[in-house]
Amino acid sequence: MALYALASAKGSPGVSIATMALAGTWPTDPVVADLDPAGGDFTWRYRTVTDEPVDTDRGLLSLGAAVRRGAAEADLADHLQEIGGGVRVLAGIASPTQVAGLGAAWGQLPAVFRAADHDVLADCGRVVPGSAVTPVLLAADAVLFVVAPTVEGTAHLRERLKGMADQLGLGAPDGVPVGVAVVTSYKDRRSAPDLQQLLDSEGLGARVLGVLAHDRKAADAMRGAGYAGTARSLLVRSAVEVGARLAALADHRHTPAR
Repeated sequence: MALYALASAKGSPGVSIATMALAGTWPTDPVVADLDPAGGDFTWRYRTVTDEPVDTDRGLLSLGAAVRRGAAEADLADHLQEIGGGVRVLAGIASPTQVAGLGAAWGQLPAVFRAADHDVLADCGRVVPGSAVTPVLLAADAVLFVVAPTVEGTAHLRERLKGMADQLGLGAPDGVPVGVAVVTSYKDRRSAPDLQQLLDSEGLGARVLGVLAHDRKAADAMRGAGYAGTARSLLVRSAVEVGARLAALADHRHTPAR
């Protein structure tokens, strides 16, 4: 199935919240993979459907061990946990010290995800040069950068896209499609088009897909009962729009030219 990678260029603009919002509004039943090399947020923010803590030993670490034993043993479904709201999650690492232990397994993850029966939304956290999660970004059907509309936020995004332009094939027909979601007020009508103008002026082939509403109340609700009571929230409504555009971005890549 399809693999979508979500990331940030700097700071904490809300990648994990964006991933959960997209998961809850995705047209099919997706899997959320917490791949942040700095240490995942899902372990601390959410609890399982039985109100137990998320088990960090069953997730990315156990999947990595299965990958090292051989691809035939690496079945993604065996390493998932269901959290509040019914979302199935691949729990991430507890601390950056565990990154090295996964070793070459990082490069095998895209193949495992594609062999799954469901789309995978991968929270890749903050992307830096040489990041362990780079193989996932390069193999994704589409990458979504989440950014705050600040001077430093847009500057770091621009520099990160410039640094990865060749790797991602930005602007090339066979490159990885890159979208951008701006975390701001739903009433903000200027930040998205202004950012698109900036990226275009730099010759970067990334497409601003719209706004993900800054809605703390809805985000906090997702940590508890999942998506109950948030269906009409600005966060969820904006996630529906951005998610549809992200899926279309990936579909366009695989549509043969006529």
